[in-house]
Amino acid sequence: MSEGAVGPDRGKIEIFAYGGGGPMRLRLRPMRVGDIPEVMKIEVRSFSLPWTEDAFVREIEKIPFSRPLVAEEVEGRNGRAGPAVGGSATGGPAAGGLAIVGYACWWEVKDECHITNVTVSPEARRRGVGKFLMREILKDARRRDAVRATLEARNSNGAAVSLYEGFGFSPVAMRKGYYPDNGEDALVMLMEFSPDGGGV
Repeated sequence: MSEGAVGPDRGKIEIFAYGGGGPMRLRLRPMRVGDIPEVMKIEVRSFSLPWTEDAFVREIEKIPFSRPLVAEEVEGRNGRAGPAVGGSATGGPAAGGLAIVGYACWWEVKDECHITNVTVSPEARRRGVGKFLMREILKDARRRDAVRATLEARNSNGAAVSLYEGFGFSPVAMRKGYYPDNGEDALVMLMEFSPDGGGV
């Protein structure tokens, strides 16, 4: 994904991501079943129709083409371990021993990257975590020979739509009544990887 790694099965990855709150040193790694309790604390605070614990277990154990990931904050701006952001967001460290500040799931379906979930802890938002997750997903997908990426977003979620547009996604269709909690439409978004190897 970064600095020579080629996917979640290659182990832990450390990288700096920059956001409005100053640099956050983040580490991306595969999601584990032991992470799910902390992931769920973020999930239920972020969505009116959250994924269930069983849904995350399926992504990790049952769906071979799923790539579930977590982003952990390694240390804060002052260099200390165990940052307050993660602790206040999730209530404690997860299976990796560090606080989870965001997570994502995407599916590798032939030559397509289908992003199914990108979520950031409320306390860590606007600090570059969402951009970090999106950037690393798309880099990995490209290395796996994906030629396009797709996702769905609530039509009313302007912040998410803006994030995706910043990575080159464009709306291509609308799924009417896609979200069962309120019948809201889903905006289908698509980005094509440039054939010359540029871009993400």
